[in-house]
Amino acid sequence: MRVSSHNLTDGRVIPEIHAFGAPDADAHMCLGRNLSPHVEWSGLPAGVKSLALVCHDPDVPSRMGDVNREDREIPADLPRIVFYHWLVVDIDPALGELPEGVFSDGVTARGKDGPEGPLGTRQGLNTYTDMFAGDNEMEGRYFGYDGPCPPWNDSIVHRYVFTLYALDVERAPVEGAFRGGELLDAIEGRIVDQAVLTATYSLNPRLPA
Repeated sequence: MRVSSHNLTDGRVIPEIHAFGAPDADAHMCLGRNLSPHVEWSGLPAGVKSLALVCHDPDVPSRMGDVNREDREIPADLPRIVFYHWLVVDIDPALGELPEGVFSDGVTARGKDGPEGPLGTRQGLNTYTDMFAGDNEMEGRYFGYDGPCPPWNDSIVHRYVFTLYALDVERAPVEGAFRGGELLDAIEGRIVDQAVLTATYSLNPRLPA
């Protein structure tokens, strides 16, 4: 089983067009195009009835006190936590691909609707739901794809792990506004195969592209 993309290359930088946050010379960061990337699959094993796609960043700072501060850089040895950027279930294997831009085209303040998604899918809540809690302009429920926006003063390049799971059920055993951890727990024991594509992104101009 293999997962690939016209837009993403394993081990390479995510194009800015797919990011929630883009570089800005004056303000460090501005809102990006936030276009959902193309994803395709091949070589599915027998017995697959649906697919689930999870994109997560395992490199998010565990403490927010130093995030996006002019006077310091987030140290590389700070413990890191997971941030979910995209949760999609009930993908029909016969589709062969998820086209570019179908799941997101622009930043939607207060989040996109869900859980019903394009192409007969359902989508979970990404972690921007938690990040924007209490923000008067952005607070809401963020279903579906919202791309990278790592702190612009982070000392490490963030990884974005796209994992495609082949499942032996037509409908993933989650309901409503499910989260990343809930989805991964629910599909345990239902996974026939899986494939991974990992890309990178940074808003720190000091770091190599």
